Formats: sequence, C-alpha cells, structure tokens
Amino acid sequence: MFSLEDLFCSVDDFCKRFEPRWKQQLLGSGIKRRNRLRGLSLSEIMTILIAFHQSCYRNFKTYYQEKVQIEWAGAFPGLVSYQRFIEWVPETLVPMCAYLRSCFGSCSGISFMDSTALSVCHNRRIERNKVFENIAERGRTSVDWFFGFKLHLVVNERGELLNIILTPGNIDDRKPVPQLLQQLFGKVFADKGYVSQKLAKQLLNTAGIQLITKLKRKMKQRLMPLNDRLLLRKRSIIETIIDQLKNISQVEHSRHRSAVNCFVNILGGLIAYCHQPKKPSIALDHNLLFPA
Repeated sequence: MFSLEDLFCSVDDFCKRFEPRWKQQLLGSGIKRRNRLRGLSLSEIMTILIAFHQSCYRNFKTYYQEKVQIEWAGAFPGLVSYQRFIEWVPETLVPMCAYLRSCFGSCSGISFMDSTALSVCHNRRIERNKVFENIAERGRTSVDWFFGFKLHLVVNERGELLNIILTPGNIDDRKPVPQLLQQLFGKVFADKGYVSQKLAKQLLNTAGIQLITKLKRKMKQRLMPLNDRLLLRKRSIIETIIDQLKNISQVEHSRHRSAVNCFVNILGGLIAYCHQPKKPSIALDHNLLFPA
C-alpha cells in the first residue's frame, strides 16, 4: 500500500546526501544559481511529483489542486499555486536522474532486456508539434509508426530495474545495448529484435555477457541448453513491467508542453515503479542455473 510518509523519508534521505555535493559541483564548474528561499524543499517537490504516479489521477493539474492542495495541505505547509509549482519542476531533472539510479536493483546473473515506444503526440499532429522539434523522432514498432522516444530497459528476475536509456524513436534497439548492459554480468534474455551475431560477440568478449535471443522465422535452428530455453519463455516478465509503467505509472502521455517536464514525468513514473511493493517476478533456482 502506498505510504506518503515512507516515500518522503526515502527521498529526503537521498536529498540530504545529494544536494551538498550537487551545489559544490555547480560552484566548481562556475555555474551561478540563485538561492532564493522557497516554500517547498527539493525533497517535497520530488515527493509530490513521484506520488502522482502512485495515485489514481491521470491529470497532474487535477491531482495537484484536488489531492495535494486539499488532502495533503497539512503534510506540505509551504504549498504554492499550481503555476508556481510547474515553474520549479525543471530543476528536479538532475536530482530525479540521480535518485532513480539509487533505486536500481542488483544484478543476479539473469537479466531481461526490451524496449518500448513512448509517443509524445498523435501521428496526425506530428507536423504541428513544436515542443519536441529536433528532439523526438519518428520510429516504428511491430504495430504502427509513432513520434517520440524509445525507453530501453533491463530488469532482473525480481522485477527490479537494473538500467534504463532513453533514445529518439528512430534508434535501432541494438545500438544502446553495450551502454545499457554496463556493470552487468551473466546472461541477458531478449526478443528477436536484438538478434545480432556481431553484438553477441562484442558483449561476450568485452563484458563476458551472454546475449540469448529467440530466433527469427527464417533463421537456422541451433541447439540451446534447456535452462536457457525455459528462461526465454519467462521473458514476458519485462513485457508485464512495461505494461505497468505505461498504464499504472503513466510514463507515456501526449499532453506535454515542455520537453524537460516530459523527461521528469518519465523519471517520476520509473521511480514510482521502483517503490512499488509488489513487482512482477519469477522464481529461479540459481543452484540449478549456475551449478558449482
């Protein structure tokens, strides 16, 4: 069950460690920032943004005016108007990126990889879209064309995120794989879109990672260990996670008026998923998968 207090404590503990280092880095790089006093702290702003993705609301303005300003007024005594709050949202982009990374799980040697399209507008409005001009691109899925980004992610068998990368929609799924799988080990299971002998050799030689994919229809069949064949059937775990990210955490919608706020929305949805108490998972016996 969602707990606002637990979420705030987690975010606030992170901000107490992150903010001093962040400010020091900004000073060291010569970037000047105004230190005006605000009614809400960074941790309070981030908590409100993340909690939106754990609520039943589909519109942030309605959520802020009905849920935050009325029901949570006692929890956030320094609340400001909706317009003022939206002006503060872009400043959370870097802290949200850092906090998401702190929420990642640990690699167990069994990982699942996939990507999903994040459309930012209807196809009929692509030519009129100015918010994401020169940022988003047209891409194609197995269903249809879209205009937006691709979210590439890798998870473990417990449903925990291990890494994510966001690219324009026209990027091949295989291109960001080496960066996506940095600091991972063991076996990574993916769909047919990641079939590449060159990529598989590169991962095995540079990182010791074994990329295991299904074969395309016209490819020659090859022998595969039974455990690997069974784990390929469990790849639906990441498809379930993507479905929850889109339909529960709301990482995708077409109402953005700012590219930065779009990225903050995606980060908020990913963080909200990381705080989800019960995630899709599969039971594995590592003694059988990795015999001594």
